[in-house]
Amino acid sequence: MNSSKRILIAPLNWGLGHATRCIPIIDELVRRGHRPYIASDGVALSLLKKEFPELPAFELPSYKISYAEKAKNFKIKMIWDSPKVLKAMAKEKKAVKRLVKEHGLDGIISDNRLGAHYKKVPCVFMTHQLNVLSGNTTWMSSKAHQKIIKKFDACWVPDVEAKPNLTGKLGHLKKSKLNIVYLGPLSRFEKRQFAITNDLMVLLSGPEPQRTMLEEKLLSELQQFEGNILFVKGKIEDEQVIEEIQTPKGKIRHYNFMTSAELETALNQSDKILCRSGYTTVMDLAKLEKKAFFIPTPGQYEQEYLAKRMQNQGLVPFSKQEDITLEDLSRIKDFPGLAQFGPTSDYSSLFEVFSSTETGAFSNVKENSEPTSTSLST
Repeated sequence: MNSSKRILIAPLNWGLGHATRCIPIIDELVRRGHRPYIASDGVALSLLKKEFPELPAFELPSYKISYAEKAKNFKIKMIWDSPKVLKAMAKEKKAVKRLVKEHGLDGIISDNRLGAHYKKVPCVFMTHQLNVLSGNTTWMSSKAHQKIIKKFDACWVPDVEAKPNLTGKLGHLKKSKLNIVYLGPLSRFEKRQFAITNDLMVLLSGPEPQRTMLEEKLLSELQQFEGNILFVKGKIEDEQVIEEIQTPKGKIRHYNFMTSAELETALNQSDKILCRSGYTTVMDLAKLEKKAFFIPTPGQYEQEYLAKRMQNQGLVPFSKQEDITLEDLSRIKDFPGLAQFGPTSDYSSLFEVFSSTETGAFSNVKENSEPTSTSLST
């Protein structure tokens, strides 16, 4: 792909993981002289606008996904919300079509946004969930997801194809007619040599109300932790807020959020990480070769599967949210943590999927007249 292309990057707003793993893709597009356009909603859009304030950014219709307060109600809540998702998908398709035409876009990279597709330009679907775990309905949710993926020109999976791999059955099919390309694990971070200043780093994210429920539980449990804690709440707000609290045996330094650069430094400076077992977090910790403790989001089958898989492989221990205690963290020393593996992506061949479009085929807009932020959510 020699000529410059305008590529829409559209991550799902479900926690921060979909947005953060798009960061290395956006960086690579820019490095190769292409023009990324950002489109999402909620905290995912806010995060990417903070990371890339110079890029055009657009608000897409929200799926309005939230977790049930009790794990046992997770599936029924998802089923209950499905009409809202389908309605949002229909609005999303119209909004994406309008963006392609108005800004002369040459392609789309959708990270799990089901309606971010337009048949007149090459479209890529990025996901680690070729199989969507949903308990006894896994076969049905997986088939439905694969049917949507078939509409895209390629499916990028941020993992390696062979064993050992990070996703297991999530990102690997026994048989498939999908055009699957394995990228290798994606992370916005680099391993760096820093002195350890945090005995424990707590890194939260994810939809409400579960994020707040875990925050409150951990702040109570960690009062007696021996040492210094860095606590990042994962709340993307306009202004960064930093607070420090003395505890009987150390201190807790709170951040409402951190930028990618700040997180990279903080993670490298931390001895142990306490976090959700979302797949993007797993990839980040593998890149940084960190010891960790996982607390999967209650009722989210994917996070529960990944946490159990990592513990069964003898890499990272986990606990259920309702059971977590300060004493559980002592188990971290008995596990080696995660390590880097797998090849890095060959972006030259990866971006070739967009070479079939004539640059600016739909463009009626001058580059310097583009807005940097627009809502398409109605």
